Amino acid sequence: MSATVTEPLTAADRCDRCGAQAYVRVTLTSGGELLFCGHHSKAHSDKLNQVALKIHDETSKLS
Repeated sequence: MSATVTEPLTAADRCDRCGAQAYVRVTLTSGGELLFCGHHSKAHSDKLNQVALKIHDETSKLS
């Protein structure tokens, strides 16, 4: 059994929607990945939860 390690997001990771710094990485069941800022991850959370295999959320860094 191997552990899955998710790399932390950096300032170079940008939101796929608006280009702001990404704080959420969504791994899709299809194998792709999407990055979102806090605003867009919240705005699209219902749909993302339907298509996500895994959601790596670092929005706690915003407070």
